Amino acid sequence: MNLYLSIVEQNLLSAPVLFFCLGFGASLLGASIALPSGVSKMIAIYLMLAIGFKGGAAVSMGVLSSEVLLCLFVGVVLSGATPFAAFRFLGYVSPLPATERAAIAAHYGSISIVTFTAATDALIRLGLEFSATMAAVAAAMEAPAIISAVYLLRKAGSETRSDGQLAKQSVIREVFFNVTIIVLVGAFAIGAVTGKNGLSDVSGFLVDPFRGVLCLFLLDLGAVAGQGLRTGWRSLSWPLMLFAAWMPALSAALAFLSALALGLSHGNAALLMSLAASASYIAAPAAMRMAAPDARPEIYLTMALGVTFPLNLLVGVPLYISIASILAL
Repeated sequence: MNLYLSIVEQNLLSAPVLFFCLGFGASLLGASIALPSGVSKMIAIYLMLAIGFKGGAAVSMGVLSSEVLLCLFVGVVLSGATPFAAFRFLGYVSPLPATERAAIAAHYGSISIVTFTAATDALIRLGLEFSATMAAVAAAMEAPAIISAVYLLRKAGSETRSDGQLAKQSVIREVFFNVTIIVLVGAFAIGAVTGKNGLSDVSGFLVDPFRGVLCLFLLDLGAVAGQGLRTGWRSLSWPLMLFAAWMPALSAALAFLSALALGLSHGNAALLMSLAASASYIAAPAAMRMAAPDARPEIYLTMALGVTFPLNLLVGVPLYISIASILAL
């Protein structure tokens, strides 16, 4: 318990988290401090580029360890399986049609790269080691959940556009060619090719400013999340709000059991739990706009960004790191 409280204190007093709280609180009070969409997108690309490049450089200085490969396997399985469980649970707690349940399920199987970034930042501040190549696990966990959700939509007969034409090609394009996967995987490959020298060349751009840029991005993300919750809460029932809180906890528990069975290190286990518990608000919304045009973004985006993300940032990440410490005993 003392470890958890210590991690919570450090996390809540960290600059990135406090900037998120500033943006979130200001937006809930009605202030408009969100960055222009073009600036926000540029910052998001920067963060993904930095994470991918550093992961690729780490690979060039060694190899993908067996532990990271195991995380990769478990992460893909969890990402692909979670939408089926989420879809079924939503059917029990909500009268939402299959289209919207599948769209929500996609978000809770796919991952949030910013939650992953916040978790790595917390581990660095705590002095806990983890593999930089866990960025490959984050990249691999984006698409399987979206593919599973598209399958659920097809099974429910909801995979068509409003004009009745199948949207398969557009969905495939959104799944495999969305900006998150392209930048993460591409930067990872460039980092692996250029190695230590490449990392040294761009350290002044990708390494040193990283934490400051993360603060700016979380300020903006807090503003967007607060605005979404302030305007979209009427679309959410209490069962959906509770789902947005306990579904990540269930996913994190499954990731922890996998980490325990595989004997993962403390840091890598905490990152795997953070990835499993996160909810996508970049790749999944883009794909669901194509695959499920009738699903309401005010529901799935408010759940993922307005409820799950703040809970993970303020409570979840410290909890996952604390629980994963069992593996270090």
